[in-house]
Formats: sequence, C-alpha cells, structure tokens
Amino acid sequence: MVFLIGMRVNNWLRWRDWLPVARAMEPMVRYLYQHPESGFLGANGPFLSLNFRETVMVQYWRSTEDLERFARQEPDLHPEAWKQFFRQSFKGGAVGIWHETYQVEAGAFENVYINMPPYGLAQATKAVKVRGRLESMRGRMSEAPSEAQVSRA
Repeated sequence: MVFLIGMRVNNWLRWRDWLPVARAMEPMVRYLYQHPESGFLGANGPFLSLNFRETVMVQYWRSTEDLERFARQEPDLHPEAWKQFFRQSFKGGAVGIWHETYQVEAGAFENVYINMPPYGLAQATKAVKVRGRLESMRGRMSEAPSEAQVSRA
C-alpha cells in the first residue's frame, strides 16, 4: 500500500498555525521506524515543492488495515496530532493537510532504479536484479515478484 501525505503553507506569516503541523510528523515517523510490527515498511521525504509551500512524503505500508490501526489508535500519536490540528491550526486556513492512499495488488507495479542506492519501495522491502523477462516493463509487470522490486545493478 502506498500512502502520500502532505502539507501546504497558505500563509507564511501565521507561523504559529503551520509550524506545529509541520513538527507533528517527525515523532510519528520516528515511532514507525522504531516499530516495524506496525506494518510501516518505509518512507521517502518529506520533499518540498518548487514553490516551497508544499511538502509530500511517500510512505509504504504492508496493508491499509495497518495504516488505519496506526491512524486511529496505536500509540495515539496520530489521533493526538489530529486533535491539535483542529484545535490550533484548522481555523483561518493558514495551513492545509492532505493524503492519498493507494492499495496496490502484488505484481501490479514495477520499479526501476538505475545508479541508485536502495530507494523508495526497494529500500522499504528489497530489490532484485534485472535479468531474463524482467528486462522489459511488460515482463516486470507480468512476473514481478510480489514482495520484490526491480533494480539494475
């Protein structure tokens, strides 16, 4: 499962509204890396947009159920951050938050990394060398291992 989450600063002058939102992500991500049993596999980012107003983080999860469990209860980091957002930052619209969730079937994706260290989904799980039918996108999409991504050595 792929989860994109981001923030957009709508009013730089109202830093008291957007700064706590920006800071709320770090403890959650630190917890997730320390607790792989949560179902969190890894992340890339946060990345800044070209206009420097927006950030996005790409996260990889074992399942939507694992993400939902973390978001609702475990260990109360996300529910507390959500409450704080509505108490402190929601009013006035100085900061926006968003997320997109993509449930991906095993074998219904491909990833290619050339001259890259472990990155993205390959870093969150594992990479396999390109050979045989994996040399083409069609081959990777039809025979991609369910828990492995493709990379060039």
